[in-house]
Amino acid sequence: MGDLCVVSRLRWLALLPLFAFNACERTPDETGGVTVESYRSDDRGSGWLALPARSDSIKFAVIGDSGRGSKPQYDIAAQMVAYRERFPFTFVLMNGDNIYEGPASREDYREKFERPYRPLLDAGVTFHAVLGNHDDPRERDYPLFNMGGERYYTFKPDSGLLSTITTDARFFALDSTSLDSTQRGWIQQQLSRSKERWKICFLHHPLYTSGRYGLNARLMRWQLERMFVDHGVDVVFAGHEHLYERMAPQQGVLYFISGGAGSLRRGDSRPAEFVAQRLDTDFHFMLIEIIGDRLYFQAITRTGETADAGVVRHPS
Repeated sequence: MGDLCVVSRLRWLALLPLFAFNACERTPDETGGVTVESYRSDDRGSGWLALPARSDSIKFAVIGDSGRGSKPQYDIAAQMVAYRERFPFTFVLMNGDNIYEGPASREDYREKFERPYRPLLDAGVTFHAVLGNHDDPRERDYPLFNMGGERYYTFKPDSGLLSTITTDARFFALDSTSLDSTQRGWIQQQLSRSKERWKICFLHHPLYTSGRYGLNARLMRWQLERMFVDHGVDVVFAGHEHLYERMAPQQGVLYFISGGAGSLRRGDSRPAEFVAQRLDTDFHFMLIEIIGDRLYFQAITRTGETADAGVVRHPS
């Protein structure tokens, strides 16, 4: 297992706001995978933007376990709208459990998705979903989830001509609730065909967690981790656990859990050697920016505070 790497390179200061740096730990060079530099945010107030917000970047948000129709979900949606005024992300990844619970009615889609995110939808932001264990499988046919009727799919973001020219990224949406041999064959084929610099997967069930679903995470690792490593996956986003965790890079792959956009399990996150940062005391969402060989990340709470932020450097 790789350790968290914090790379001290002063030249990044020309691209970034002024950050306070955490202590250094280095990923073993033999992994050949991503490295991470994290930033302290304890001296930053609500509303701090930890991302460069350049015009030529790919910008997106990440939410998971959102679809409750509850006040916290609406609060997180309001923070997403507020941050988008300074960080104009064009799409959102949804890590599953998009519509709790059971067969989704028209009212469910309206109250648990369309109403909370109406300002974003009206601004042209697109949402790309994967299915969670509480989702109605028919959600894949819901047009605003952009699944195209498929349980798993891949896409390249349409983030404008300039960002498309300067940054190569492909996203792989996986159905971890029904991970059969047909899907695993499809994943391997698609990853091997991809020539993009950044390969980013998102799915519902995490491969690493300190929370209550550790046994399930081991099963996910057994089914997917070798494939991710062998085919150059860089970053993986998951939900299912109702908390935030950023792992230390594992065999060169960086894993996030972002499952707190509408659900929360206080006290579920525990210290673990593979966990670099965690939050289980408030709801959250994530903002991500990709510029060339760097991916910037920020986890933001319901009150607009920053729970975690930093930059990931691609090995190429």
